[in-house]
Amino acid sequence: MKKYDTLTLECKDQVATITFVDPPDRSIANSHWEVGSVFSDLRGDNSVRVIVLQGSGGSFKIPGSKNAYHGEAWLKTRSDPSWQWNTFTGILRCHQGMAEIEKPIIAKVNGDAIGFGQSIVFACDFIVAREDAVLMDNHMGATFMGNYDGEQRAGGHNYSNVPGDGGVSLIPLYMSPCKAKEYLMLSQPYTGAELAQLGIINYAVPAAQLDAKVDELVQRLLKRGAYALARTKRLVNRRVVDQLNLTLDAGVAYEMVTQLQPLDITRLG
Repeated sequence: MKKYDTLTLECKDQVATITFVDPPDRSIANSHWEVGSVFSDLRGDNSVRVIVLQGSGGSFKIPGSKNAYHGEAWLKTRSDPSWQWNTFTGILRCHQGMAEIEKPIIAKVNGDAIGFGQSIVFACDFIVAREDAVLMDNHMGATFMGNYDGEQRAGGHNYSNVPGDGGVSLIPLYMSPCKAKEYLMLSQPYTGAELAQLGIINYAVPAAQLDAKVDELVQRLLKRGAYALARTKRLVNRRVVDQLNLTLDAGVAYEMVTQLQPLDITRLG
């Protein structure tokens, strides 16, 4: 089985489980390309019918710690063509792959999902979260206390960027325009319980019940006809694919341009 640096893949009994294992310096490690690659690999594997995404180290997937975004390595990578290609083309491959793969994807949100992590969650077909998991798009400049392999540290950054890794494309499919703008422009956080109450995700459960709820959903999907299920996803996701074609590459481009500007711009002109 193919090896990845920022995730693991286990396939058993028609279910593929992807576990994010981002290294501590998440802002430099390029997981975007690998997320796109794993869905490309799984699309051609007909032994897999359902995919489950989960995190490790106390979170689902969160950005790097606050200090990482201002270090020498981060500043150097922003203008590196290879890094830009792998990151931003990886984002396109990730979302296109998740929307078009003919297998249901379940987000098992077993910890906080912030930044690219929450974009991945909203790219899934089913979302089951811990009640206390925090989902937030922090691109516009929000820091948070994150679980970095068991240690609570400040994460994120304090400068504004375009939520181009999926947020500007997917969130308007889940929220009204006003709520989507609040979520994206003001980095408004929500817990899993709040999102379930609003009808935005499928389920929010106590941490002790998360495994059982996801397993139940997996088994219900496996009882459906494989071909009918696959084709139903293709049809339902036509709207998602259209939205990605309309906005995703523009969002990626705007985020890239913004990253090349000074980090403290707070006014136009």
